[in-house]
Amino acid sequence: MPTDDPDDPILHEVRAATTWGAALHVASAALARTGASATPELDAAVLLGHLTGARRATLLAYPESALPTEQAAAYAALIERRLAGEPVAYLTGHREFMGLDFLTDSRALIPRPETEHLVEAALVLARARLARGAAPLVADIGTGSGAIAFSVAALEPRLPRLYATDVSDAALALAAENAARLGVAARVTLLAGDLLDPLPEPVDLLLANLPYIAPREAPTLQIDVTRYEPALALYGAEDGRGHFRRFFAAAPAHLLPGAALLLEFGYDQRHALEALVRAHFPQATLRVIGDYAGWDRVLVVETPAAE
Repeated sequence: MPTDDPDDPILHEVRAATTWGAALHVASAALARTGASATPELDAAVLLGHLTGARRATLLAYPESALPTEQAAAYAALIERRLAGEPVAYLTGHREFMGLDFLTDSRALIPRPETEHLVEAALVLARARLARGAAPLVADIGTGSGAIAFSVAALEPRLPRLYATDVSDAALALAAENAARLGVAARVTLLAGDLLDPLPEPVDLLLANLPYIAPREAPTLQIDVTRYEPALALYGAEDGRGHFRRFFAAAPAHLLPGAALLLEFGYDQRHALEALVRAHFPQATLRVIGDYAGWDRVLVVETPAAE
């Protein structure tokens, strides 16, 4: 089990390490032995690289490099927090997503690799419209750190305007920091409010990674999720699909003719969401995109163009 005891012998061993190799060996062994991490070697290397500024390949290639006492102490402090379950992305303050470096902390969910499928699909649709001479208006609902909206904006600079909404003022503050450092602040308007309520006009592409975990499933989640990531962004209302019900009920009033909706969803929610789409968009075409593990993950809904 993870430990958060500062007097644990494991942490003394980490503090006593004098080289990169020794520190990595002790830290990765501790993370593996306690079950605090599913990727102990990677976590140990990322955290040491964060402190030393060295890439993982460099750390592994030069294990004899000296680790100053103050860095060993700082490393032990990070390992202590990781042993207690704190996510690596919160410890370093960064997470790569779509090849971009996002600031991360407990104000918003950590961007996940599976969400990249949603961004990639959104870019395909946006570029198809751009090729036809029309720049689509894009909105990201529940933006969190801004990973979806800012990735779309950064990777498709021809998009002149995007909206990003969130009900959490803290998340929007983090998003504002990311927008500024990624150079997209002038093109993305951040809006505070519940779901689609803040949108000032209808849009062409409506993107969302809403809370979709049923509260009853909380005991099945990893401790680094339940203890550290914001519950507001994790748990969907009611059976986990409550946010989706309100989203689809409100969506028709916020879409331009021929608009598309793209949503991330839970591994077992496909059929329920398809039923919701059929109820609110009976003429729409649907397709589902799988994630890297093979689970159904992203729903793409394309509505009919105006006649």
